[in-house]
Amino acid sequence: MSQPKVALIVGPRERFSSTQTSLESIYRDTDYPFDLIYVNVCSPDPVRRYLETQAQEKQFKLLHTDYYISPTEAKNVGLRYLLSHHKDAYKYVVFIENDVIVKRGWLTKLVECAEETGAAIVGPLTCIGQPAHQVIHNAGGKSYITTEVKDGKTRRYIYQSAALTGQAVADVPDKLHRKKTDYVEFHCMLVRTQVFEEIGLLDEGMLATREHIDFCFMVTQAGGKIYSERNAVITTDTIGIETNQTGLVNWFGDVQLPDFEWSDLPYFMVRWNDAWDLASLHHLRQKWNLTEDEYFKKTLQKSRCSSS
Repeated sequence: MSQPKVALIVGPRERFSSTQTSLESIYRDTDYPFDLIYVNVCSPDPVRRYLETQAQEKQFKLLHTDYYISPTEAKNVGLRYLLSHHKDAYKYVVFIENDVIVKRGWLTKLVECAEETGAAIVGPLTCIGQPAHQVIHNAGGKSYITTEVKDGKTRRYIYQSAALTGQAVADVPDKLHRKKTDYVEFHCMLVRTQVFEEIGLLDEGMLATREHIDFCFMVTQAGGKIYSERNAVITTDTIGIETNQTGLVNWFGDVQLPDFEWSDLPYFMVRWNDAWDLASLHHLRQKWNLTEDEYFKKTLQKSRCSSS
């Protein structure tokens, strides 16, 4: 039997200095055939030149933007190209961020999970920091909208909890197996291409935060299943703004995350700016008819205070 064709769409997370390390990892440690589309979001000139050289050598498609756009918009740039030029060629598309290091076997295991379960979305075990593949950042988790009626008023809330976050891979071998889940994250996510025919492109109203939650809600609402394939392993070197919003230096357990290059800062500041954060939260709340509970109020107040 022929292997299902897979296209990788690489886009920005929050910086550019990880570009070479991540791209080299993908080509060195991926043992499943793939085609690659790289969305370069106005990177510094040295990074752009590196990508242009690599695109010629490795024959992948390189798409440039002339100004900064959000990670969600960048994913859609790659997705539009894929669907317009190769609509029926690929059974699966994998979104992967430009700071990700992969562990050999990762893509084979993601495809096997999708084929064997019929999943619409499959995410790997996502680790964080260096040394790679040792401390868990995300292994899926619970995420759903719950409704309660109190004093005659109906309130809708998102309930979310992450699985295994912060635990050492070596400490939880009995939990590193395939598991149905409510969500996985966009650090790396395999999606059945047919999904986009059913629900359309990613929602670009989700600029800076909770975009993975929104997308997984949409797929679940359309009847799609989501799996965490914990035998597929990747590591993100993200600063982890969603884990710690106290500044540019972040520690996750005993793992130190990478320093920034000065050339990373402009995009980082745009990508995590308060206006995008506020707009994303408002959009999420309105789209899913959520109550503005204490979580929203505290988050919005924090952003307003830092903006003033």
